[in-house]
Amino acid sequence: MLQVIQIPVLQDNYVYLLHAEETGETAVVDPAVAEPVVAELEARGWTLSAIFNTHHHYDHVGANLTLKEKYDLKIYGPSAERERIPGIDIAVGDGDTVYLGDNAATVYDVPGHTAGHIAYHFADADALFCGDTLFAMGCGRLFEGTPDQMWRSLSTLMRLPDDTKVYCAHEYTLANGRFALSVEPHNAELVARMHEVEDLRAKGIPTIPSTIGLEKATNPFLRPMSEEIQDITGLVGAPLPAVFAEVRKRKDNF
Repeated sequence: MLQVIQIPVLQDNYVYLLHAEETGETAVVDPAVAEPVVAELEARGWTLSAIFNTHHHYDHVGANLTLKEKYDLKIYGPSAERERIPGIDIAVGDGDTVYLGDNAATVYDVPGHTAGHIAYHFADADALFCGDTLFAMGCGRLFEGTPDQMWRSLSTLMRLPDDTKVYCAHEYTLANGRFALSVEPHNAELVARMHEVEDLRAKGIPTIPSTIGLEKATNPFLRPMSEEIQDITGLVGAPLPAVFAEVRKRKDNF
């Protein structure tokens, strides 16, 4: 069994503790800052054995060296960004497998947000840790990649089972949903989801995790095949990467 603990940090980041119940091993995904991670570990009587980084941005690796100094751990990160991951021990890429106790995660290359971004999929736990590639009703900005790259990356994640839980790295759902409604206002599932999201955020409750199935139904970046999105963007019948690129452009300026 893989236990997932979600820790809100900074303004809108989420850091995740992963605990292998059968062995007691614990990892952290994308530790932005150390203090909340250490506090959660000590409250639960756990010690840290690994860091799983998805990409090199500081709000995902900022606590790497502090945590490595405090604990006897290994840092895993994308091989394509090896030189940009502080303290990295094990570089991984597409098709590699990493373990936490008996829990295996497949690594996927998902470039677009950064050139070497990766995601970790624990199939037995139905859990995806995708950093800033896929968000609830959104996707990451294209800082280092192209629209074609990001569309291929998202298409890879869309092939995962619909019940896969999406543990992304930011609480952007409310703003993402408002944009989604601007390009697909008559999507009934999206409208219903926004009502739920507004209620959750009003109560201070996280909207994460999502699921792959929910994202395929409501996330405009996974829906360039939508007739309404194609009509609103003026790209009826256009190649899906072109529609995706236009949607991403509109979100950048929303």
